[in-house]
Amino acid sequence: MGKEYIRKVKETKPVVAICYDFDKTLTPDDMQSQGFIQKLGYEVSSFWDKSNGLSENNDMDQNLAYMYTMLQESEGKVLFTKDGLKEYGAKLQFFPGVEDWFERIRKYADEKGVILEHYIISSGLKEMIEGSKVSDSFERIYASSFYYNERDVAVWPAQVVNYTNKTQFLFRIVKGTLDVNDPGINDYFEPENLRVPFRNMIYIGDSDTDIPCMKLVNANGGHSIGVYNPDTKKKEKVYKMMHDNRIKYFAPADYKEGSDLDNLVKAIIDRTYFNEVLENIHYGNKKEYEEDEITFTEEQKKKKSLILSLEESGSFKTTHTIIAELRKIDCWSVPEVTWLCEIASNNSQVNYILLDNDVAKFYKSIIDLADSSNEKVLEIKKMLI
Repeated sequence: MGKEYIRKVKETKPVVAICYDFDKTLTPDDMQSQGFIQKLGYEVSSFWDKSNGLSENNDMDQNLAYMYTMLQESEGKVLFTKDGLKEYGAKLQFFPGVEDWFERIRKYADEKGVILEHYIISSGLKEMIEGSKVSDSFERIYASSFYYNERDVAVWPAQVVNYTNKTQFLFRIVKGTLDVNDPGINDYFEPENLRVPFRNMIYIGDSDTDIPCMKLVNANGGHSIGVYNPDTKKKEKVYKMMHDNRIKYFAPADYKEGSDLDNLVKAIIDRTYFNEVLENIHYGNKKEYEEDEITFTEEQKKKKSLILSLEESGSFKTTHTIIAELRKIDCWSVPEVTWLCEIASNNSQVNYILLDNDVAKFYKSIIDLADSSNEKVLEIKKMLI
């Protein structure tokens, strides 16, 4: 028997998912550069040169390359265990306001009638993120990770998250199929049954590695935000992302209350609540229409379509064309014929040519089926005598 996966389902309240890159989005530098690389005896730039060189020289995924380099270079220097990586994660520094951001913005959303969830989608190491001060803030952490042996020592990559496969996790969040192995991600969902439609998704990132996710969110009505370091104030990357239509907004990576980013996300939450009110009305109307539609046979649907076209007819040519189609139908109900008589009375185009040969023949062939107590029917009968 296969594993049974726990899936999230659509809530009665709208759900907003904020998805974050990690390095240089929530924290000012790569997580490996905040103690781990230095412990190996490397300059940060030298470590990345070695890792990137390994990738380029062997047609290797850059993330697999850095994971391999970490593993190899730690031999004899650092005990490469899950707990050891978590200890380095505990030392990570964050941008201003990050540490109380998640609960604060979640509380704001709750007050507005919105459920808010936080997700990490990062090429960094899951183990370090899980050891960080903010790890408990996330519904899920999607990041690269290792497989560990019975001694808790890393021996092989378990999950590799790169810039292109990041997008799969957005679809998992949209559908509520959060487990990385849940095949339910391939199931079809009606738009009204999606737990987190893309229009209710916010993606916050800082660089080119976030572009596929930003593009996907943007293209489907969501909100992509580019952030930049509030100390250096370098905006070249966010300007380029804005130029390329990858993001809708940009702001400093300042998560304090009252900051530009704080106000922006709150505005999106406010808009989401009212937008979902309208969406619910739309889907309610759609459901009512569909329930009505299934009560009709295909022939009845065809007749209704032709009658509606006749009702909207604005030219004599169109009217004659519709009448030709109506004359091909043999079976009519009393309400349908009564409706046709009302159209002949109310639509000036139809009324004006009522005595034309083809139109008159059609109406004379059905008039006796109409509701004889209806004033419009009586009016048309008199005209046809």
